[in-house]
Amino acid sequence: MEIGIVGLPLVGKTTLFNLLTGAKAPTGPGSEPRVRRGSAPVPDSRLDFLASLYQPRKVTPARIDFKDIPGLDPRQGEKEARIRFLEEVRSADALCFVVRAFNHPDLPFYFEKMSPTEEFREILAELWLADYSLVEKRLERLREGKKARRDKEVEVQLLERCREILEQEELLQKLTLSPEEGPIFANYGFLTVKPIILAVNVDERGLKEGYEGKEELLREANARGIPLVEVAAQIEKEIASLPPEEQELFMTDLGLTEPGIARLARAAYRSLGLISFFTVGEDEVRAWPIREGTTAREAAGKVHSDIERGFIRAEVFNFEDLKRLGSPAKVREAGLLRLEGKDYRVRDGDVIYFRFKV
Repeated sequence: MEIGIVGLPLVGKTTLFNLLTGAKAPTGPGSEPRVRRGSAPVPDSRLDFLASLYQPRKVTPARIDFKDIPGLDPRQGEKEARIRFLEEVRSADALCFVVRAFNHPDLPFYFEKMSPTEEFREILAELWLADYSLVEKRLERLREGKKARRDKEVEVQLLERCREILEQEELLQKLTLSPEEGPIFANYGFLTVKPIILAVNVDERGLKEGYEGKEELLREANARGIPLVEVAAQIEKEIASLPPEEQELFMTDLGLTEPGIARLARAAYRSLGLISFFTVGEDEVRAWPIREGTTAREAAGKVHSDIERGFIRAEVFNFEDLKRLGSPAKVREAGLLRLEGKDYRVRDGDVIYFRFKV
């Protein structure tokens, strides 16, 4: 599963991508406009606690994949660039919109200065237009052959509802689908149905005092149910190059308890509908990403296909019980260790030992 990072040119998308993934892609004017891919660890304090408790030889966080999509200037009207942009957006499972809320003497705005909300709406407009065009073209085809295709009436009504929502400049995320409509809707790959995270790239002043247009952007994001994360990409890039003890001092000075990039990674994780379960031991403590609703047997397959095939049962306790009681032995004594079968729905924070036979 992959999250596409999108935004206008020179807003800091690639800097954010580098911070998330550890890549060293060139940034700023003159850098090559191409798609870049990488994976990012998902910070999780629960994993840190388990590592301190079990003292394993290896600690492995959950990871998610990102791709940095070249910035698109909606006003240039380059057809090929727009097509490539929309293709990359369509293939992403979720989107991270990056908007600019910083000033930099060596990095002018790509064109006249826009507010963060205006930037957000510019990119969203590209998705609206793509979806609206798709709806109109499909409706036209269906109506041309309507007499011979009465069976398509459900699809026509669905598309008309989609068009009504798009004309109101709303997201298709809000559409409620019947069981009959669901498969039809899924086939279209609409863009405005994808989960969206809004990352606001700020400077030091923006972190401490806020930035121009902040309240308007918050209202816009809240009205659409879009999570908003503030990240000071350039500052965090500089902090990341310091020794750990100095990093903490700088973070405290900025009034931060953790990097904004960590909050962004977690928001991206949630946007994909992912939860984590943990496996623990002397060799490794590991967080595993799974879809909410995954069964115990399916989760076993994430660890190894042999465990899924030979699944017997799962020994399960929840992280919160372990943290509260302090040790696995006390969890067992309290009767909070459970034996679950293959159809058990794994919950976020479950610590699992799989019993299986080869």
